[in-house]
Amino acid sequence: MSHKKRTKGTKIMVSLALALEFASIPQSPTKTKKLKLLTDYSSTSPYPNFHHPTANEARSIHALLASHSSGGAPIYELPSADSNSAKTCGQVPNVLDSLIGTVLSQNTSSANSSAAKRSLDAMFGTGEAGFEKMACAKREVLVDAIRHGGLANRKAKIIQDILSTVKEKHGRFDLQHLASSGVTDEQAMQELVSLRGVGPKTAACVLSFCMGRQAFAVDTHVFRLSKLLGWVPKSADRVGAQAHLELRIPPELKYGLHVMMVRHGRICKGCKNGGKGECLLRTWLKNNSKQEEHVTRWTDLVYSFGIIPAPSPVQELSREIN
Repeated sequence: MSHKKRTKGTKIMVSLALALEFASIPQSPTKTKKLKLLTDYSSTSPYPNFHHPTANEARSIHALLASHSSGGAPIYELPSADSNSAKTCGQVPNVLDSLIGTVLSQNTSSANSSAAKRSLDAMFGTGEAGFEKMACAKREVLVDAIRHGGLANRKAKIIQDILSTVKEKHGRFDLQHLASSGVTDEQAMQELVSLRGVGPKTAACVLSFCMGRQAFAVDTHVFRLSKLLGWVPKSADRVGAQAHLELRIPPELKYGLHVMMVRHGRICKGCKNGGKGECLLRTWLKNNSKQEEHVTRWTDLVYSFGIIPAPSPVQELSREIN
């Protein structure tokens, strides 16, 4: 048997084992909602009649932001074990560490989440030994360790729930199998969002920054800029926006475009609601996107009057998950 055939057979066996293992696990109502969302919109947008961004529109904004970025568009680099996973959106080689760091980065600044991760590592250590100590620690001890990052009670519970589930499912504190070539992006995403407190955005960050997969995470900045650019309907929620953009953004642009949109959203005052000053995206829209703006407005109008049904992800899900 050739090496190629053996490799293909190994991938099939890994995928089958994951599918069987996943199917045997009882699912909570929230988990079922999240997985249904992924299944329903894995190949069809929640806004199927909304045709933005086109590939050319995405490339234009990618090129525009790259032209105003030092060194041009960012290129994915292999993660370093010395990185702070909260500061780098999960860009570390250990998948579980990446996930914990990304959870800490939810709803706070990079400075706060980085401080929380440093404190967490100092208190419990890193690697499987550190994960075990976190899992077994009293909740208030974990809360105190990550207090710098905000929402410490909620995040401590999420972290311990994740660790408990991973250990129960895999027999150890390890998710490295998700980085295997035998695991598809969809399978990795499904296992990550099946964990309590982990939504599509958090999972996409782990896929993109830790595993180097082609995933497009929609955080607060990306969501706001996507609405500004007319890439999602005005009625879209963040979960629906991610499902839509995951299908609309060309794969080769996803990493760089996400990084540049987040960077621009953080530093540009002109594109924020009520902000004053120049914004290169607003200028680009004014000079080059008159036709696209008209199409976006018309599509939103059609949705608002119900002429075309606008399927929307469950609204409360957006508040439950990230």
